[in-house]
Amino acid sequence: MNRSEQLSRLENTENWDVIIIGGGASGLGTAIDAANRGYKAILLEAVDFAKGTSSRSTKLIHGGVRYLEQGNVHLVREALKERGLLAQNANHLVKNQAFVIPNYHWLSGYIYTIGLKIYDLLSGCLSLGSSKYLSKKKTIELLPNVEKNGLVNGVIYQDGQFDDSRLAINLAQTAVENGACLLNYAKVVNLVKDDNNQVIGVQAIDQENGKTYDLKSAVVINATGVFTNAIMKLNDKVYKKYIVPSQGIHLVFDKSFLPGENALMIPKTKDGRVLFAVPWHNRVVVGTTDTLIKKQSLEPIALESEIEFVLETAQRFLTKKPTREDVLSVFAGLRPLAAPKEEGKSTKEVSRSHKIIVSETGLITITGGKWTTYRKIAEDIIDKAIKTGKLPKKECHTEHLSIHGNKTTTSTDRENHLYIYGSDIFKIIELQENEPELKEKLHPNHEFTLAEVVWAVRYEMARTIDDILARRVRLLFLDARAATEVAEKTARVIAKELGYDENWIIKEISNFKAISQGFFLSEFRKSS
Repeated sequence: MNRSEQLSRLENTENWDVIIIGGGASGLGTAIDAANRGYKAILLEAVDFAKGTSSRSTKLIHGGVRYLEQGNVHLVREALKERGLLAQNANHLVKNQAFVIPNYHWLSGYIYTIGLKIYDLLSGCLSLGSSKYLSKKKTIELLPNVEKNGLVNGVIYQDGQFDDSRLAINLAQTAVENGACLLNYAKVVNLVKDDNNQVIGVQAIDQENGKTYDLKSAVVINATGVFTNAIMKLNDKVYKKYIVPSQGIHLVFDKSFLPGENALMIPKTKDGRVLFAVPWHNRVVVGTTDTLIKKQSLEPIALESEIEFVLETAQRFLTKKPTREDVLSVFAGLRPLAAPKEEGKSTKEVSRSHKIIVSETGLITITGGKWTTYRKIAEDIIDKAIKTGKLPKKECHTEHLSIHGNKTTTSTDRENHLYIYGSDIFKIIELQENEPELKEKLHPNHEFTLAEVVWAVRYEMARTIDDILARRVRLLFLDARAATEVAEKTARVIAKELGYDENWIIKEISNFKAISQGFFLSEFRKSS
């Protein structure tokens, strides 16, 4: 997947069947679906693939236990089916994860066991394993660091865990392999309309060379997530709010706070929210929050109240109490929730189901949804485009479409940090053998190598330090301080690959250090 080749395709194609705005989970899935059906599709992403919400999730592919409690059986059943399909289609990135719920009231164990048995039944033949009631002794055995004072029993259930932005990159590669054209750093600045006020294309700027392109198509799809309202401003004569952003934050800690392979799930915190502590890349991700915010941002910052909530809750349920000094990284993400009809609804009341809007201008917009159901969302979007009469009818065939890199991956395989590359592992090893200097570690305390940086630039369309350290090797999410320490080394590798000069390197390091500040707690930002 090469940006120069993709740009050449854009410049040599006069008309498209489908233009997709936005390179997050929904947009990338739609590009795959459209191209796989045989439509001529192009996706334009203003920054980098999965730069926003799609790289900042809780790293779970799940049906949603909380949605079952709310009675949203349809959403849970749909998500559980998609969870099962994704575990088959991207086995290198999606793994079966055991979650343990510790209970401090004797009745809770029975209630959650019954509820999770229903959860298992809804997954049908795509179940990842059955839920079980646990004794106090077994709960402690599976969660050695769990708070034992008052513990009565536990429940274990199975769900999926994954690497979000790595999956996004593999989806982009899959879309290209199916015939789609994809460009990052290509910002849509206007919608092109005909005399009847129908959207017939877009105007986009290549943010690298400054060139403007006018692209025509039968269908334009707005899959910009939390930035949906900005695109709708270009479309509507009267402003209307289509999405409400909700912020969720996560704190990353050393693995010693949750030793072993099991995740911790707290189904009801003191304010009614759900909290997870999940093993991820030999670290522990703890979150999340659910806070309605007024403004969307590419670099959302965790609020102090959110940080304190996560810390306080984690301290209540873990015997090794995490403190602010133990936080390796903090990241915030925004959920693009479909705006409720009634003002003032809490985020817990706003549906996570996706919603497809066809405007009077013909623009198709997707709101809501979540990572787990990205494939079904894409199928629904293209089906809706067909129903508008602007595309010839073609059937969807993505249910069993293998994602780039897909290979059967065992727990032993996952002991090698390169497992996230799936079937591309051998190519990275070959790269290291052909260019031995690339075996050098990016940072002495982490396994990532210079070969992965070069691979990301050559074959994954990475253009900046942020692209690499945040979304290709995930170092910024795992250890913000280490990421800032290797910023210059990373910049010099990129500059060598892309032919950039010293001025670019200096500016790029400055840009990345500004971005990285949001991954530190406030008291550590200046010293970073």
